[in-house]
Amino acid sequence: MPAAAPSRPTLLFVHGWAFDAAFWAPLAAALADWPQAVADAGYFGPAADPAPAGPVLAIGHSLGALRLLGDAPPACLGLVAINGFARFGAAADFPEGVAARMLDRMLNRLATQTETVLRDFRQRCGDATAFGAPRLEPLARDLRLLRDADLRPALAKLPAPLLALAGAQDPISPPAMTAAGFGDLADIHWREGGGHLLPVTDTDWCAGHIRDFLARVAPGA
Repeated sequence: MPAAAPSRPTLLFVHGWAFDAAFWAPLAAALADWPQAVADAGYFGPAADPAPAGPVLAIGHSLGALRLLGDAPPACLGLVAINGFARFGAAADFPEGVAARMLDRMLNRLATQTETVLRDFRQRCGDATAFGAPRLEPLARDLRLLRDADLRPALAKLPAPLLALAGAQDPISPPAMTAAGFGDLADIHWREGGGHLLPVTDTDWCAGHIRDFLARVAPGA
């Protein structure tokens, strides 16, 4: 009897701060021949935390990549960090990060000017689309996570390979932050001229690298 074909991994998409599951629509469409699940942090509506059965390729954007570094799903074959980082906030041993006072200022404004803070941040990312009614608690919780979390120790122990796709002109997680946080523990590919929204602005480029990565981590699937 011939051996059973390897199970195809589910692509688990985890978005970044100030966005929602809809962010992934272009990249999900470009990879539509693979099983998929999409998480939602609940910034604009109900949260969703899918737990796919079987093997998983976890794909995180920005904060989503940071979150996956600390909580990779079971049977994770690999992790893709797009515009991601292992630490965002600055520290004595991480001057490449964003100063805590800047993130504290955002937190203080978020409480009373939620929509303005979100609009300003999204426009800085390069996105001017409309968004729904924001929910303050999860937004504040995850902004504190951006300020405080350091997943470099988790990265050093990550049992699965890490692919990093980064924009050479990213205004949110610039190259110095990416390189210092990941070091030689990630296979980093740079998109010349790319910004912070590579899954949307450079969809085919991201999809091509993810397909190549799948061929490595799930050969024959």
